[in-house]
Amino acid sequence: MRAGALLLAAAFVHAGARADDPVIQRVLVEGSRASQLGIADTASAGTVSQQELAMMIVYRPGELLEATPGLIVSQHSGEGKANQFFLRGFNLDHGTDLATYLDDMPVNQRSHAHGQGWTDLNFLIPELTARLDYKKGPYSAREGDFASAGSAAITYANRLARNVATVDIGQDGYARTALAASHETGDGVLTYALEALHNDGPFTHPDDYRKLNGVLRYSRGYANNGWSVTAMAYRGRWNATDQVPARAVAAGLLGRFDTIDPTDGGAAKRFSLSGVWRRTGQDAATKVSGYVIRNQLDLWSDFTYFMDDPVNGDQFAQPDRRVTSGFNAVHSWHLHRGEASASDVTVGVEAQNDNIFNGLAHTVARRMVAVTRADHVTETSTGAFVENATRWNSWFRTTVGARVDGYRFRVRSSVAEDAGTTHDTLTSPSANLVFGPWRMTEFYANYGTGFHSNDARGAVTALGTGLVRSRGMELGLRTEAVPKMQTAISLYRLDFDSELTYVGDAGTTEAGPPSRRVGIEFSNSYKPYKWLSIDFDAAYAHARTRGAAPGYDRIPEAIEGVSQLALTVSRLGPWEGTLRLRWFGPRPLLDDDSVRSRASTTLNGRLGYRVSRDLRLELEGFNLANRPASAIEYYYASQLRGEAAPRQDVHFHPIEARTFRLTLVKNW
Repeated sequence: MRAGALLLAAAFVHAGARADDPVIQRVLVEGSRASQLGIADTASAGTVSQQELAMMIVYRPGELLEATPGLIVSQHSGEGKANQFFLRGFNLDHGTDLATYLDDMPVNQRSHAHGQGWTDLNFLIPELTARLDYKKGPYSAREGDFASAGSAAITYANRLARNVATVDIGQDGYARTALAASHETGDGVLTYALEALHNDGPFTHPDDYRKLNGVLRYSRGYANNGWSVTAMAYRGRWNATDQVPARAVAAGLLGRFDTIDPTDGGAAKRFSLSGVWRRTGQDAATKVSGYVIRNQLDLWSDFTYFMDDPVNGDQFAQPDRRVTSGFNAVHSWHLHRGEASASDVTVGVEAQNDNIFNGLAHTVARRMVAVTRADHVTETSTGAFVENATRWNSWFRTTVGARVDGYRFRVRSSVAEDAGTTHDTLTSPSANLVFGPWRMTEFYANYGTGFHSNDARGAVTALGTGLVRSRGMELGLRTEAVPKMQTAISLYRLDFDSELTYVGDAGTTEAGPPSRRVGIEFSNSYKPYKWLSIDFDAAYAHARTRGAAPGYDRIPEAIEGVSQLALTVSRLGPWEGTLRLRWFGPRPLLDDDSVRSRASTTLNGRLGYRVSRDLRLELEGFNLANRPASAIEYYYASQLRGEAAPRQDVHFHPIEARTFRLTLVKNW
């Protein structure tokens, strides 16, 4: 870390400053959010620009996804662990039903040791992030596994308009240094980024999170006519203060930031090599991408303390080693029918293979005591889709499509009943109708079917289903009729045929009933002045299981209400800043709704001052009101040392106390 800081300090005294890229000047977006009229197929889809992402206040990189209206990103353990996600009536756990991509590479990890769809975004480098595209609902034939609640696609820049170096320091042992730059090399551009980070967090037993991260990309041509090859490497190590029982904190046995097992924690590695090739002409466009990703995780957790082993404790290990490889190919034909009518026909194929070694073991202070199970999973999928987007006249357009997905699950396991081979196939049609614009207003009607894959170890059992069908429908409105204001409203319903899951913490498969979620979302962005943006998003969801006994149809941890209000000041002389208020509503913790989580409200802020054209200072503050709120809450049985029997209780992970970080940013 010290060497990295010295390296970046040298960058801050760079002698030669370059002029701004003239192309970037020409396409600078003045609006708070980019207009989606005539572009998006639903009221709940959108794009977040690089400028908007740079103005966000994020405690950890995964929180960049909170630029998606209605999405909450939280954490219930050490900083290196994958985030918790909440969207559209779902506790998405670590990523199930939220498909996440970086430059066409899937981030979700299937049949993971800890949780299906594991989405670890700690390798994300914000300085390289050029765009975030989000969708909600299963309304696009282009989206497959995990995309029923939504999808988020992050794009890295091939070429940075200006190089950047940052040095951050903060409370609780926080230090970060990063360098991102582009250099023209022959006929191409070499873009690279390096990052080093340390963070203890507010916990009594420090997280001691240490991260090293790097990206190297070579590209030629342009975004729509060219190619690139990218190598990435990430390593993180951390201690973890997992959730603690409320009864122990109320009795004074534990503080809010104390831990019961100080040896909990983890270590993660990620290496990838990917490439993309694009060719665009007047009548056709082609894109081909491929990737190889190696992920490694060692995770030690203890959620029940001394319930199963009163002497040594209940710590368990979940090792996961995998190599994921795949490719995507898409080709579109552009058919021109006149000034007011045009049609695009797109076909695509994709394939992915995961070769996985994972398991579950009982450990004491990270030392192996007994192996519960060891598994070798080979999961292979292929998909194909066809989609037609037609503008019939000046006020009506449609996008209809269908995709077919086939999966093969093969499990070799030390648990005989969880071993075997099975196959599953699904066809998923979708249709989107868009009316308008009339007076800068569009109306949307959407229907589609999608799916998520189950963990292979559950799919091959007698209860198993490989692919679970989802069905969604949505009505929406998007308007810019009020000058300088963008508003979107959507009303949706999403059904799942079942909620069968493999529980990595227990090494067992649980069968869940069908479910239904109905909700409404509101998103509004207002920019009354060039220097001021006001953004307000709110969402409410009604989530229920179907066929359950009366009074027992709640879905534990299903998010009900969420809202965010952000005030952003930019280019007000040398000053800029953001205030962001987030409300994370209460949730049922049991299916009879007898125990509920508490709501939490947090206020974060950011203040920036431009010292010169190439140098600025930023001060970020988190939880400015210093509220003793919870990042997440669960209700289950646990047993502390000295207790005679297990007890049902709320277990929570606290949000960070009021924290400040100071950043020095140098551009050239």
